Amino acid sequence: MLNISHNKLNQKVDLSPYKSVQKVFHKRHFKHFNRFLIAFAITVIIIMFLPWTQNINSRGNVTTLTPDQRPQTIQSPIPGRIEEWFVREGDYVKKGDTILFISEIKNEYFDPNLVNRTGQQIKAKEASVTSYSSKIDALNNQIGALGREQKLKSEQAENKLLQAKLKVKSDSIDLEAVKINLGIAERQIGATQKLYEEGLKSLTQLEEKRSKFQEAQAKLISQENKYLASKNNVINARVEINRIQATYIDKISKAQSNKFTAESNQFDAEAQVTKLESDFTNYEMRNDLYYIKAPQNGYINKAIKGGIGETFKEGERLVGIMPADYDLAVEMYVDPIDLPLVHPNEKVRIQFDGWPAIIFSGWPNVSYGTYGAKVVAIENFISENGKFRVLLAPDDTDHDWPDAIRVGSGAKAIALLEDVPIWFELWRKLNGFPPNYYQPKGDLTTKIDKQ
Repeated sequence: MLNISHNKLNQKVDLSPYKSVQKVFHKRHFKHFNRFLIAFAITVIIIMFLPWTQNINSRGNVTTLTPDQRPQTIQSPIPGRIEEWFVREGDYVKKGDTILFISEIKNEYFDPNLVNRTGQQIKAKEASVTSYSSKIDALNNQIGALGREQKLKSEQAENKLLQAKLKVKSDSIDLEAVKINLGIAERQIGATQKLYEEGLKSLTQLEEKRSKFQEAQAKLISQENKYLASKNNVINARVEINRIQATYIDKISKAQSNKFTAESNQFDAEAQVTKLESDFTNYEMRNDLYYIKAPQNGYINKAIKGGIGETFKEGERLVGIMPADYDLAVEMYVDPIDLPLVHPNEKVRIQFDGWPAIIFSGWPNVSYGTYGAKVVAIENFISENGKFRVLLAPDDTDHDWPDAIRVGSGAKAIALLEDVPIWFELWRKLNGFPPNYYQPKGDLTTKIDKQ
């Protein structure tokens, strides 16, 4: 009834005799209900002042603490064709165990005796290097012999030059003596001529003096010729010295040129030997790469390339392997607005997928089925999903994580922050405010520095 009429029915009709009215409108019922409301209000007020742990919830995955313990794929650094498998999926392998054998698909490596023939080429080139070295030694000996012969020839020519100079000196003295004799003969003719004119000397004596004068003149001419010939011999001796030097310089230069050519060829042969040795080592290592081996102890997860005779390129994934020994961790992703609230070494609660849990996010002490963890690393650059990656490790002071957890399983992380009253947390969420921004205490920073 809406009670919109001015005729009030409850005032005209008495309902009290009816049992249902007596049960509903009994004064004692209102008394109990009021007590309940008062108790409920007091309880709610008390609850509002109970402590509540602020937290950040995030989904994550189980991973490993170090990168080398995470699932990986095995690649081949060379292209090839699968010939034989030695393992099955799920098999346990040790480091160095052969997983599969591949064959070559590049025509330049088809020769099965490529390594041996490369070794033979190395020996031939090494013999060539030895031959060039012997040739260089022979040329060095030849250059030394030419140098010694040049020295002897030069000394011989110097001696001839000295002899020629002494001959010039001797002839010049003889020339001076002849000139003196010529002057004496000339004076004697003059004296004899005067005496002849005075009648003191005979014509025979005068002619004898004239004859001696002419002989002196002839000797002078002859001596001048000898003197000029001696000077010419000096010039010839100097020319001979220059000729000897030019001749032996040419011979020594030619021998040195042959030596430098031999040295160049030797260096070229040595470079070829080095290249062949590098090729030899590469071929040996390439032969070892035909056997794909396990990089560490682990379990074969999946054969990505499974068929016999299937070809693949270098660097292409062939098989997946999971390391046998690993330290579990959890990676969670935090929104950028919550990143300043997360610090290294802080406590985090983890719920693993597949493990039942009763969670009170604000009361971690009364939660059941969660496991302790701590922050060990915070990513400095945002991930592709627009969040920052945080790595969590097991908390040594809490319960051990389950042994049956596998890498890649899902997990839910609850990062524990400050303790606040429940009314404050409700007011914060109603207003859409983030959790309280705070800095860790000094002892936390000290722990981080020690690590």
